[in-house]
Amino acid sequence: MAESLYLPETDDKASIYEALLPQLVALTKDETDQIANMANVASALKEAFSFFWVGFYRVIGEELVLGPFQGPLACTRIARGRGVCGIAWRENRTICVPDVDLFPGHIACSAFSRSEIVVPLRKGNEVFAILDIDSNRKSAFDDKDIFWLEKLVESVRW
Repeated sequence: MAESLYLPETDDKASIYEALLPQLVALTKDETDQIANMANVASALKEAFSFFWVGFYRVIGEELVLGPFQGPLACTRIARGRGVCGIAWRENRTICVPDVDLFPGHIACSAFSRSEIVVPLRKGNEVFAILDIDSNRKSAFDDKDIFWLEKLVESVRW
């Protein structure tokens, strides 16, 4: 069981992701509980990058239902195709939003959220959950985040 993360002292996101990924793989490889693994991944991402909000929504029926998260209170249920999370689920693709105020249909769970990235978790081609990360800064996410977060959700045990 991990007691702490090794995180390099740098502002280079790729270096932080590169150090974080094997630690999360090791942390989750022997744990069979999906919720426990989601909780630790959310915590680690929040600690590593000081994101405003990091969490998961699980597909339950025709809704996304709030799962483990780190940050302020969040929307509990999101319909398929609604908001960034619901669209990422429906379209089965990562969505990176530099300015949430310019995204049609954005669901404002917090007025402090300025940018967002949403990455689907899949078993085969089916989305079973969504990783949602919000920043209180505009344009906080880029191609590095897309690359590493997609790699992360494919690599850790869910």
